[in-house]
Amino acid sequence: MTNPPDKYQANEERYVNGMVYKRCGQSGILLPKISLGFWHNFGAVDSYDNCRAIARYAFDHGITHFDLANNYGPPYGSAEETLGRLIEEDFRPYRDELFIATKAGYDMWPGPYGNWGSRKYLMASLDQSLHRMKLDYVDLFYSHRYDPVTPLEETLQALVDIVKSGKALYVGISRWPLAALKTAVSYLKQRDVPLLIYQGRLNMLDQAPVEEGITAFCQQEGVGFISFSPLAQGLLTDRYLNGIPEDSRMQREKFLRREMLTDDLLRHLHQLNNEAAAQGQSLAEYALSWVLKHRGITSVLIGASSTKQLERNLMALKQRPAASSH
Repeated sequence: MTNPPDKYQANEERYVNGMVYKRCGQSGILLPKISLGFWHNFGAVDSYDNCRAIARYAFDHGITHFDLANNYGPPYGSAEETLGRLIEEDFRPYRDELFIATKAGYDMWPGPYGNWGSRKYLMASLDQSLHRMKLDYVDLFYSHRYDPVTPLEETLQALVDIVKSGKALYVGISRWPLAALKTAVSYLKQRDVPLLIYQGRLNMLDQAPVEEGITAFCQQEGVGFISFSPLAQGLLTDRYLNGIPEDSRMQREKFLRREMLTDDLLRHLHQLNNEAAAQGQSLAEYALSWVLKHRGITSVLIGASSTKQLERNLMALKQRPAASSH
């Protein structure tokens, strides 16, 4: 299949066809309640035509927030290169309607300056990311993980200076512990670069950010919260209800290990699936709406391997939010 020769024209009804937008903390930013993550399915190993179809479908249905990181692929950097191609071929006229995020913090290139949270790594990585994505700036730049060795002040001052340089409009942090998060909120606020958002894993099987007090603190401080892996890498879908499919991540042991699917977990998934059916929802819709009903949650990040999967996940916005299932 070759790329369609037609010039992309975004759906004129993209903002009135069901997407819901929510204020991110106490900022001026509204994010779609469902955002598109480029963690999987957008690397150089994936079909560009499929990537393009998913991104177009997302934007045509009001998903304005695309979430990336320097090491998304595979190989590293290639998801950002895919976005750069999409910007050039389809989305350049719509750049000001998009809210694009990237991150740095995990292993990216060899040697001591391609990992963790030093000023050198964060700044060099963002320069590389902007080059790959064909952008002058990102809307949001994250510290992708907590660095227990680099002084927090060094990491945080790099974020401040990145905003002051104009290379990012806002900053976020991902998966930092509560004590470090508290330091970050205070440090950034004092330097007039308030923390926009915290990214953490929150789903029906992993409620650590709630249990650790992170979501409550973010809400108290006016910081947004975006959940990644709201479907627990596919466990909270109908994919594993009858065992491990041949073409699944778990079968390939990619991010999910086979021993994770215990009899107890399978029973729990069937129970959740029955609750979803009672609400008139699929398990995935039920799991997404369960996250979104938590106070202080701005958006959920979903991946998609097809437009059909994305279409199904967007159904979560059309349903009555599920009751809590603590």
